[in-house]
Amino acid sequence: MPSTQFVNRVAVLTVALIFTAVSSIRAAESSSQSADIETQLLATLRSDAPPAEKAITCKRLAIHGSSAAVPELARLLPDEQLSSWARIALEAIPGEAADEALRNATDSIQGRLLVGMINSIGVRRDAKAVARLTAFLQDKDAEVASAAAVALGRIGNSDAVQALRQSLAAKSDDVRSAVAEGCILCAERLLGEGKSGEAAKLYDEVRKAKVPQQRNIEATRGAILARGPEGIPLLLELLRSSDKKLFQLALGTAREFPGSKVDQALADELAKAKPERAALIVEAMADRTDTVVLAAVLKAAGEGPKQARAAAIAALARVGDASCLSALLGIALESDKDLADLAKSTLAELPGKEVDAKIIALLPDASGEVYPLLLETVGQRRIDAKDTLLKALSHADKSVRGAALAALGETVDLDGLSVLVSQVVAPKFPEDASVAHQALKAASIRMPDREACAAELTAALEKTSSAPTKATLLQILGDVGGANALAAIGAAAKSSDPELQDLSSRLLGKWMTADAAPVLLGLANELQEEKYQVRAIRGYIRIVRQFNLPEQQRAEMCRKAFEASRRPAEQKMVLEVLERYPNAANLKLAGEAIQAPELREEAIQAAIAIAQKVSEKGGNEKELLSQVGLSPVELKIVKAEYGAGTTQKDVTATLRTQAKDLPVIALASTSYNASFGGDPLPGTAKILRIQYQINGKPGEASFPENALIILPMPE
Repeated sequence: MPSTQFVNRVAVLTVALIFTAVSSIRAAESSSQSADIETQLLATLRSDAPPAEKAITCKRLAIHGSSAAVPELARLLPDEQLSSWARIALEAIPGEAADEALRNATDSIQGRLLVGMINSIGVRRDAKAVARLTAFLQDKDAEVASAAAVALGRIGNSDAVQALRQSLAAKSDDVRSAVAEGCILCAERLLGEGKSGEAAKLYDEVRKAKVPQQRNIEATRGAILARGPEGIPLLLELLRSSDKKLFQLALGTAREFPGSKVDQALADELAKAKPERAALIVEAMADRTDTVVLAAVLKAAGEGPKQARAAAIAALARVGDASCLSALLGIALESDKDLADLAKSTLAELPGKEVDAKIIALLPDASGEVYPLLLETVGQRRIDAKDTLLKALSHADKSVRGAALAALGETVDLDGLSVLVSQVVAPKFPEDASVAHQALKAASIRMPDREACAAELTAALEKTSSAPTKATLLQILGDVGGANALAAIGAAAKSSDPELQDLSSRLLGKWMTADAAPVLLGLANELQEEKYQVRAIRGYIRIVRQFNLPEQQRAEMCRKAFEASRRPAEQKMVLEVLERYPNAANLKLAGEAIQAPELREEAIQAAIAIAQKVSEKGGNEKELLSQVGLSPVELKIVKAEYGAGTTQKDVTATLRTQAKDLPVIALASTSYNASFGGDPLPGTAKILRIQYQINGKPGEASFPENALIILPMPE
């Protein structure tokens, strides 16, 4: 558990944040509004209202209260239940009266209430309370003394500093940490006022005192920053420390350090540091983007241990410039894949337009492995270099052509899309086909005008006679989407080519917008090949099931899907959709499906589920079911057994409980074993046998395990 001192300090910070928010609200309130509200709130405090109500009233007085509220709030300060709530208000109310109320309250309370009062005095930074707080530094209660020390630190005037200095060496261990914290707060105030020399002395006193490491770390940070450039030797001392916490302190402080002198010191230290520390120093250097010694980072990227090199290469993505380009190109071609990939990533992110200009300038004379690397970088940075890339498409080296194609895919605009289309439709080098395909896909899905892009791809689709090329263009159209792409793929699904039919029906089956529904329904009605017809109708059902559609439209689409389905399997899928979206129209369709023997069980189940859900919204379940031929009956379960062979479990009582006034019994679970309290014969297929009467006529029926129980009407 955290210490009480820690909790108190968190509470002080939280209240300070609340105070800031309250001040903003007060500024927005008119004085007349607040005065009226304050009068009402004070009446509540004076009443016999319960403590909880008074607590909320205090909270509201933090916003609407004035000096007029102070006497009533002061009366609550000794109250165990309401003291903290009263303090919240007093901390926010401006004026001397609130300060005086908090000071006076410290005369008559002790323990946790006193600690809270001292915390509030610290929040208000009441200079008149310094003598009182100094006295509390000697209190036998360590928590009271600690709270006083932190409060003095928050006040931070010369008297507070003197009191804390005198107590730093004298106090016991359990209080000295809080005194050190108070000293550090005072030193921060001094530093903020430009009194860096006085701040440094106070920080040093804390560092030399017997205090916890955390206080020492805080003071050391302050001592370095207060000294400015003269604090660099101490910073370097920490960077070389074997203590990991001190090393981390040095890194954090280096990031805060003003001026540029520390950057050269970090650069010098980088050359001497161990690999794991060098990597962390590089990261700290790179966080100082305005003053970083770039040459040192660049050198670390090119030589030395891999860990430090990796950190430096990554850092160049933030602090590098065009001067780093040659070095990064060299690293990107090294045999170490990790470093090479990292360098390529940095090349793509290297900041500055000068980098783009230099890359373009290097291209005409580039050769060997550097040439395709530069082309790849053009694509990653999306540099406009169309003419250079087009020229590279005729290069004898396949890797150069591939890099150029990939770069065009990342940079070409709609007007230049035809270049990539031609590379797919009529490639000069057949071995580039797959790369051209990927480049055209990348460019197409990047186009802001998807319809215009799809129109160009469709024109190419109509002109080519190559089935593989058509397939490639269709796949890209599927990625592009939109009305033009949908029409083109729909037309291809009706072609005589089985491969195009197969591809197009698959693309349509996973279309991501509802406008594919009419196309899929048309194909479901027109196509003769069962494979493609099934795929089309399932794609249509998928849209009905998954997409956000108006209720009436969905109901109409369910009927069309049911009518277009040529197999029970798809019709059963429609019944599942009906059950998911219950309404009168879908109930009617489920009722019609009951007439088909192969659908009867699923249709009855859907009808019952729909009727139950519709009845929850105000319908009459019995009337709804009677509309689809499931009229109420007088059902009596005579005997029921579940099992196999001679092993039978009597489940009559269970079925009687579940039976209602329909020839259908819905069990508590779809599993017979779960519904009947266990498996009477594990590992064996079982049968449920029921003897019953419907409207006085006897009947008997058997059901395989887990089947829906629909009792035939006795003759």
